[in-house]
Amino acid sequence: MKSYRGHPGIYKTADEPKKAELKVENLSLRFGGVTALHDVTLNVSTGELVAVIGPNGAGKTSLLNTVTGFYRAGQGRIIFNEEDITRAHTHEITRKGIGRTFQNIELFPGMSVLANMMLARHLFSDYSFASASLFLPSVRREEVKHRKIVEDIIDFLEMQAIRNTPVGSLPYGQRKRVELGRALSLEPALLVLDEPFAGMNMEEKEDMVRFLVELNEGWNQTMILVEHDMSIVMSISKRVVVLNFGEKLAEGSPEEIQNNPEVISAYLGEAEAL
Repeated sequence: MKSYRGHPGIYKTADEPKKAELKVENLSLRFGGVTALHDVTLNVSTGELVAVIGPNGAGKTSLLNTVTGFYRAGQGRIIFNEEDITRAHTHEITRKGIGRTFQNIELFPGMSVLANMMLARHLFSDYSFASASLFLPSVRREEVKHRKIVEDIIDFLEMQAIRNTPVGSLPYGQRKRVELGRALSLEPALLVLDEPFAGMNMEEKEDMVRFLVELNEGWNQTMILVEHDMSIVMSISKRVVVLNFGEKLAEGSPEEIQNNPEVISAYLGEAEAL
């Protein structure tokens, strides 16, 4: 398997992308009398980077939470690789190949960068509690395999200098990078990113853009991206879906979305922001 500048070896070559076919069909979600999503339909094909945008409260994170099993849809279906996952639990969805980052960082602050990322590998551990307690040779071999994958990701994300640093002592932008690394440690076929650029300075954003573009264009990593920074969205996305008040307002290429009058209106006429 080929690699590039320490790129994680978990990825197949560009000619052999991991299958990641997502179909969201007529999805609706309500919280009491509040409609978070109404009749939303979305398709993502293997190798795409699809951005979901919209004003605050449009339902973007609710959509991601429903796809990844944190919320249960009231109506509609979610199909991933021809399997209905609408009622699947979060850990089951993760095992099926959907990994994610969170808008609010969900890391263990007292643990090191390496330990946070190794925790994601527990899904792939085959040994029993008794075997682990005795630290049998089979356990050691498996731990070496998991460690190699995580170390490759650390190299790719250029986190060698902070690999043993407690996450709680890192600046916010670096924690975002660790969050991405932990999601990649799950070997996702579909990577779901909820505002990965939030709270970052310009240099940190440039680094994150570089990583995501290399993952998508160089290694066919399929992604769904929710982001407020329209300059980033329009520069790296292949397709953009716009939500407004829980409904899909528009869908198309970045160029089509930038010139869509309904989209501009939804953003309060701030055409320059698009």
